[in-house]
Amino acid sequence: MAATGKRPTLRQIADETGLSVAAVSYALRGERVAPETIERVRAVADAIGYTADPVARALRGGRTGTVGVLVGSLADFWQQTLAHAIQRELRAQGIQTLLADADGDPAQELDLAARLVAQRVDGLIVAPVGPAGGAWAEISERVPLVTIGGRLQGAVTVGEVVFDQTAGVGEMLRHLHALGHRRIAVLSWAVAISPDRPTEAAVREQAAALGLDCEIVPCAYSLDGSRPLALEVLSRPDRPTAVFALSDAIAYGALHGCRELGLDVPGDVSVCGFDDHPLSRLVAPSLTTASWDTDRVARAAVGFLVAHLADEPGDRRTVVEPRLVVRESTGPVS
Repeated sequence: MAATGKRPTLRQIADETGLSVAAVSYALRGERVAPETIERVRAVADAIGYTADPVARALRGGRTGTVGVLVGSLADFWQQTLAHAIQRELRAQGIQTLLADADGDPAQELDLAARLVAQRVDGLIVAPVGPAGGAWAEISERVPLVTIGGRLQGAVTVGEVVFDQTAGVGEMLRHLHALGHRRIAVLSWAVAISPDRPTEAAVREQAAALGLDCEIVPCAYSLDGSRPLALEVLSRPDRPTAVFALSDAIAYGALHGCRELGLDVPGDVSVCGFDDHPLSRLVAPSLTTASWDTDRVARAAVGFLVAHLADEPGDRRTVVEPRLVVRESTGPVS
């Protein structure tokens, strides 16, 4: 442990690990060194109680040591997990977090971004709901901006974490197609506010390629909000044989609706999600979904912003590939 009254330093960590101060700094930011080195350095930092000095950093660069994190909706379980992972990565860098929730509203998202900028955050990490006009360009001129999962109209970003939505949607629809499903309801929280979003565009493209009848249905961004819509869709005489929810939280509402209607999953209806929240392993039946490696997403987004703030060169765009996770909630058409 560090001596009482003395703040642990990067030099102490370097002496403990046998690394250079620069290597220690990179490891704490989660970049340029091997994963085992990152783990070893962070373990030593935790053991001696090291945290970055925000006061010194502010004096050197006029910064506050605070980053704004703006997510589309904390009603969505995966976005809760993402926000937690980003905050953990920022904390490892000695950076404080101001978290804001747009509650599914692009205009409110833009307003919250402006408010965070007014609080002099050193940067913004945004998982956007959807485009909300060219005002993002002005915000990106005032503060470094990293986006996760979507572009912001007119904005110049210092980092982008992009999801390969075409691959994710394609894998899920091919899975359902192989099980004999041809009539599929796709529950989307975004189609009403951002109809040209890559995910919904991928649904249309992949459905056409596979010869599937995929109806994209606007849906609330939560379990409670999706349940009534699921009841309506599943009560139709020509109900779909499968429900593909573009969020696991929405899929939970669909599972609830099936239970209320006495429909067996997957015997009568298959249900699948799209982000592999930890709860998806525990619901009954366990949920087929697509995993997007949330921890990697958070590390990349924070790493891009930290690298920019340190004036380090490098490519600051990464594409995250999905992994199809097949569980009990999908099965052959009966």
